[in-house]
Amino acid sequence: MANLHNKVRAYLGRNFSLKEIKLQNDLDERGDYISYWSDEVEKSQPTVEQLNALESEADTIQNNSGVISTRKKLYGTLAEQLEYIVENGVEAFIEKQQQIKTDNPKE
Repeated sequence: MANLHNKVRAYLGRNFSLKEIKLQNDLDERGDYISYWSDEVEKSQPTVEQLNALESEADTIQNNSGVISTRKKLYGTLAEQLEYIVENGVEAFIEKQQQIKTDNPKE
């Protein structure tokens, strides 16, 4: 089940900043909710129904975020990547990166 942050990302079609939108949870029956929606955001604040309709898309965003995080860890730092290229060559580096993508596919 997607969280509110990813539902809002799906609704907007992009990431958003805390200056634009604030999400809150007061640990009561309401759960997560939008506490602030800036006038500068290109779309009006969505209803709960609009956000719930984006559940599947938001799930994909959430799952892909985990995959991207895993890939970044496996790729290593830029210094580690350069060291790998120097020691093994560009072709081996590309093969390694492609294997990481194959082993950790996005939806």
